[in-house]
Amino acid sequence: MLRLPFCNLGKRPNAEPVQDFGNAGSNPRNLCEVITAIGWRLDLQVLHPFKLVLDGWPTDDDGNPVVEWFQLVNNPENPDDGTRRVPFTGELWIEADDLREDPPRKFFRLSPGREVRLRGAYLVTATDVVKSPDGTITEVHASYDPESRGGTAPDGRKVKSTMHWVSAAHAISVTANLYDRLFSAEIPGSQTGEALDDLNPHSRETLTEVMAEPALANVAPGEVVQFERLGYFAADHDTAVFHRTVGLRDEWAQLQKRQA
Repeated sequence: MLRLPFCNLGKRPNAEPVQDFGNAGSNPRNLCEVITAIGWRLDLQVLHPFKLVLDGWPTDDDGNPVVEWFQLVNNPENPDDGTRRVPFTGELWIEADDLREDPPRKFFRLSPGREVRLRGAYLVTATDVVKSPDGTITEVHASYDPESRGGTAPDGRKVKSTMHWVSAAHAISVTANLYDRLFSAEIPGSQTGEALDDLNPHSRETLTEVMAEPALANVAPGEVVQFERLGYFAADHDTAVFHRTVGLRDEWAQLQKRQA
């Protein structure tokens, strides 16, 4: 049996010191408290990029798309961490999972005719999708409300979803490692007597085409950043590589799991 002599995860006196590995990550509240104590900042990244085109986006005298800049907070929990300038244009990367052409119940993200908020920027409404010959959606088009700059409509109307984004023209490409349980069994080796027999071959997923805002290029090795809505990531010694240390709750993903 695999023992964990280096930690106490609620072990009863005189109980066998064998712990479910899931317990080590089952208290994200405590993990987030540790990260908060260390310090972190919030950044915009897209793990699975999908193109969003804003129809009617203005161009300059040379015909190039206008670039707007938004001041976004670095840490919503600590105003002293300041803000940063983030570029915004008429072509953006969004998460592929944030779009459904035929949305199921309780899916409040982007779908034809539905209005959502792009974090700190504008309210947009999906109007059309572009498909490849095999029927795969390759990009989504949307209208935007220029009066909603900053993400709030003057008439006070509400939307049910706020999505993160990255300007396609300014995005930098980074690599992200996502980690799952190291072992596939609750008690590694319980069947064969050898813990390594239960190693999970899918314990790490590497994404090599993550699109990130330009500010991520200035992250120092070891620095922790929050990829908005996606989790806390620590920068590798190669700062083009980030390792997810703590995930964040995704209500839609949790709903899908419950219905599966």
